[in-house]
Amino acid sequence: MSAMIRVMLVDDHMVVRIGFRMLLEATPDIRVVGEADSGDAAYQQLSACTPDVIVMDIALGATSGVEATRRILARDKTARVLALSSHEDPSYVRFMLKAGALGYLSKRSAPEELIQAIRQVAGGHMYLDAHVSQRMALQEFNGERNPLEILSEREFGVFLMLAKGASVNQIAVTLSVSPRTIGTHLYNIKQKLAAANQAELALIALRHGLIAL
Repeated sequence: MSAMIRVMLVDDHMVVRIGFRMLLEATPDIRVVGEADSGDAAYQQLSACTPDVIVMDIALGATSGVEATRRILARDKTARVLALSSHEDPSYVRFMLKAGALGYLSKRSAPEELIQAIRQVAGGHMYLDAHVSQRMALQEFNGERNPLEILSEREFGVFLMLAKGASVNQIAVTLSVSPRTIGTHLYNIKQKLAAANQAELALIALRHGLIAL
């Protein structure tokens, strides 16, 4: 890797991307080489931007950072993803790490921590927000387990899209698979979470702080 760290920003809020760009470009060893407002846009730009680190928001609009990370790593196993989110639920962290992310940082963190995290991930090292690490450790110590963690990474991504109100057909188009495949995921998700319909899935996501009213 070169001395200059090439970064792609993936966030569906333009104001957030502008703020991060201003912060990072004031740092001598970091350069923002690409921006994307969705997981699909990030996937399409990957070969042109060739970033050293992809700073990935988890709560993207149409899809999730988990699904976007899974797709990117399936295409390029050397890609290095730093998840950045306002969500601090340990289940989100575990799904991002399972999908292949090397780091996880809360948006509430100080600016200098983002720079430190990018440098760590660029070097191939894992970086976890201290507060999130503590929550994960406490959950393990207390023997707690979020029921959502019985879902696979793909199921979790589909679950989030369903919880946000997307239809089976819309999700199929977003993920470039058949509606039948998404229908199978929907059936499995409802079985695993003991939910009768999509409205109940939305309530489960709301209860776990994964979506907001």
